[in-house]
Amino acid sequence: MLPPLAKNALMALLVCAGTVLGSSLRSRTPYAVKDTHHVPKSWKAVGPAPADHMIRIQIGLKQGQFSELERHLYEVSDPSHERYGQHLSSEEVDELVKPTDETFDQVHEWLDDCGVDSSQLEYSSAKDWIKVTLRVKDIERLLDTKYSVFKHKDGSHLIRTPQWSLPIHLHGHIDTIQPTNSFFQPKPKRSTLKTAEVAGLEQYLSGDPVSPVSKATVAEACNITAVTPTCLRTLYGTIDYVPKSLDKNQIVLCNYLGEANNRSDVNIFLSRFRPDAAGAGNNFTVTTIDGGNDQQTPLNSSGLAAKTDLEGNLDAETIIGITYPTKLFTFNTGGKPPFIPDHATPTDTNEPYLTWVQFILSQTTIPQVISTSYGDDEQSIPLSFATSVCNSFAQLGARGVTLIFSSGDSGVGGDTNCVTNDGKNTSTFLPAFPAACPFVTTVGATKNVNPEIVAVDAGNGFVSGGGFSNYFPRPAYQDKVVPAYITSLKGQFKNLFNASGRGYPDIAAQGFHFLVVWNGTLVSLDGTSASAPTIASVIALVNDMLLAAGKPVLGFLNPWLYSGGSASFTDITSGSASGCGTTGFPAQAGWDAVTGFGTPFFPKFQAAAMNNGIFR
Repeated sequence: MLPPLAKNALMALLVCAGTVLGSSLRSRTPYAVKDTHHVPKSWKAVGPAPADHMIRIQIGLKQGQFSELERHLYEVSDPSHERYGQHLSSEEVDELVKPTDETFDQVHEWLDDCGVDSSQLEYSSAKDWIKVTLRVKDIERLLDTKYSVFKHKDGSHLIRTPQWSLPIHLHGHIDTIQPTNSFFQPKPKRSTLKTAEVAGLEQYLSGDPVSPVSKATVAEACNITAVTPTCLRTLYGTIDYVPKSLDKNQIVLCNYLGEANNRSDVNIFLSRFRPDAAGAGNNFTVTTIDGGNDQQTPLNSSGLAAKTDLEGNLDAETIIGITYPTKLFTFNTGGKPPFIPDHATPTDTNEPYLTWVQFILSQTTIPQVISTSYGDDEQSIPLSFATSVCNSFAQLGARGVTLIFSSGDSGVGGDTNCVTNDGKNTSTFLPAFPAACPFVTTVGATKNVNPEIVAVDAGNGFVSGGGFSNYFPRPAYQDKVVPAYITSLKGQFKNLFNASGRGYPDIAAQGFHFLVVWNGTLVSLDGTSASAPTIASVIALVNDMLLAAGKPVLGFLNPWLYSGGSASFTDITSGSASGCGTTGFPAQAGWDAVTGFGTPFFPKFQAAAMNNGIFR
């Protein structure tokens, strides 16, 4: 009779041995649960996963020197440090995050023991991620788990498992494996308004093109019910700036979930609202990743019903409308549709951020500003997975990239299901991801002018998002301002948020009633989806000015922003991130958890970047 420990070790080996007859059985430790994540309330298991369904799993190995990478990131991003602006190369970043030889060897021995063909393995540029496509039944043996088909309340499906296991000796070598227990469902941060809700909208597609007047006042340039590039350029002070570094400066927008940027619609928009950029919709560069969409033919009935490309058109039209003729690149990442039980779909990943960030990190050169208008509730994602993706964003920051993310459109968490996903159902605010990652710059939304206030449209369920992470502690760069804001709340919402968490957003921009051409017609959109490309565009123009002067780009913006750069932003002091049956976090003087430091003013922004001695 085998003793219990020996029996467990043997059973753990047999889990893998059953994958392929004759695989070698080396001395190994027993399996134990590595990661568990509660199934969110919006998902329900509806049956076992098909045994032969193919899933591409991604294995995140422990990075060798991430703390050292983080040190480099903050040194090259801190305006008071002598290394400020000396961003790392792709090779230098890979060298810091590559796994140790021990980690690499131990994981490969395990995969070999489990019969995984080494010729099927794919690697990230730093070899800290391993990708392989296997049948569900083989992954279940590999991870000692059981997958099920889960259905979301919106009708979509995923194949997931609430928990998975590894041999104990690998727990310190593998950080995460996905897709397993992540129920992440990234959504574009915009809401659609019916055309009829904006009085006189049809007038904007008739008559002469809207040509900007450089000396126009904000009041003359802006109709707050129909925001145009002329309004944004006037309000934020970029109207007279002419880009100079066209051979060096670049900006990116990211599309997910089948979204693309319809060139015809973009051209119609530019012809009307940025006539000097007419035709520029034909010139931006599209890269599709992992089956991403770039459909340019008319949408079919299902595409029209799903309002496909609304998000993509909003982003492209906003960015070109502000930054022309700066080079725009789009990265269209696959991941849609998720698994449909009665269709023979080949894979079930639907983790688009992970797929995208691995691709972009593999590139030798990267555009300097990247705008993303997608996100989901932080608690829908296991901590291990959120941490791995967030740390990947740190690698981009170290290479001199400014990463912009929307703060969300549900205030502090919407009006329903504001409870913890830990089985206790405790009332709580719901922070967003990736908005709450400390290595990105997060953008809230404003509306109106003279003054701008927090963007809210109660009739459409839109409230600019803000809050504090439950996963990521407050970064040191926030220590001078965030504690004072929390103190000013005087205990309000005390048990509803994590006072020691990373606070967001960092800054804000207009996000209300943006005019967008979609399917050849004019519509109006709300959302932090509009705020993100607006901010990214202003930053891209600052970078243009810096490059023209022979100086480094801004890169990871937050250390600069929190150490004095915020003086170039206009403080927003009215409104709140309401939700969860509360008034939510209020806007107030200084940093707040709904508009951050406020909205940019380009003349001050460029002066701060050029003249305060921070570039060495």
